[in-house]
Amino acid sequence: MPDRTNQLARAVVHIRSGMMGPVVAVGVIGGVVGAAYVGAMHLLGGLLGPEDHSAVVQLLILTAVGAAVALITRIGGETGDVELLVDNIHVLGGAEDVRRLRPLIPASLLCVSSGAGMGPEAPLVQTTGTLGTWLGTREGRQRADIRVLTITGMAAGFTVLFGAPLGSALFALEILHRRGLQYYEALVPAVVGSLCGFAVYVALSGLSIEPVWEFPEVGPLHPWHLALAAGLGLAGGLGSVLFAAVTKVLRRGFAVFPRPARYVAGGVTLGLLGIWSPYALTFGEHQLGELLDNHLTVAALVVAVLAKLAGTTVTLASGWKGGFIIPLFFMGAVLGQLIHAGAPALDESVLMAGLMVALCVGVTKTPLGTTLVVTEMAGLPLLPVTLIAAVVSLAATRSLTVIETQRARVDTSQP
Repeated sequence: MPDRTNQLARAVVHIRSGMMGPVVAVGVIGGVVGAAYVGAMHLLGGLLGPEDHSAVVQLLILTAVGAAVALITRIGGETGDVELLVDNIHVLGGAEDVRRLRPLIPASLLCVSSGAGMGPEAPLVQTTGTLGTWLGTREGRQRADIRVLTITGMAAGFTVLFGAPLGSALFALEILHRRGLQYYEALVPAVVGSLCGFAVYVALSGLSIEPVWEFPEVGPLHPWHLALAAGLGLAGGLGSVLFAAVTKVLRRGFAVFPRPARYVAGGVTLGLLGIWSPYALTFGEHQLGELLDNHLTVAALVVAVLAKLAGTTVTLASGWKGGFIIPLFFMGAVLGQLIHAGAPALDESVLMAGLMVALCVGVTKTPLGTTLVVTEMAGLPLLPVTLIAAVVSLAATRSLTVIETQRARVDTSQP
């Protein structure tokens, strides 16, 4: 206990004497880079995205993007991913090679903009976290400080996409571990960096500060809603097991191809899935908004969730660049609407938000961050319900691992 108390004391001293400037700088850089990345994504999306093309044309675009990613990684080297960044944070304190950003940024922009089934969160967070490492290394900081700045950069990247500063900071800290936040000395810096990144992004983008999605108004909550939340946590945990199993099977299938051919095979498969259902393509943020405005039939909801599951796992298994957090939110919301269709007496927003949180937590092991992100993005007064769903899902999936490099902190003697 004395050692942990001393660590916490040192963490407070760090943020007061010498670390505040770099933390703010990393947050600002994260906001600027995030704004540029999102702007480029929207620009390319207007050219390559599936909204303005027929399914057959989109098949050709996705195939061409797969070939382009293969060429980019052949010339610039492999990009790494968030899983590698998590490992390096534990071992080295931060990213190993800033040069990985050179192929990562164009490759990920092409993947996300062309309608792949994963979103920009992973490559953007990898970019902003790596820039935090770069700044700390350039200033000659020790490993502990570089780790703090790397986590701060990750938090700034998350908040650009989620619009939820506190939830994003906790998410960046929790995603490093399987059992809760452990680099607690980075908590305040991550919150400060997240707020700075959010402020810069809002100023540059001109967006108003409001919920990302407009959920149906939540009715009065009763004690039995807590039991319902536990059930949603179990259901979300089962869904995350299915997600991991499908990904594992598909990875084995794509492993028969050499890595360059794997990108092309992924593009072809995504294009064919897009011919079946448009819900197989894109990471689902705008589709979720449309889903809330226009309720689908039960049959259409079933197709939507299966198509998104297929599109996201194919994208992940074939090595295309992107993140699966927002697609998991989409699948959770669709499952919530499916349950509501069969049991209309249950509150629709409770069902959707609870399953969004539970499904994501089962995969990412981020109960606090995911709970706050979903409640902030949806603007819902559902914190007790979503938190119960998160904790139950975490407990139910304790043996499930998707991000293999998540682990407990080992250097407890020094931050």
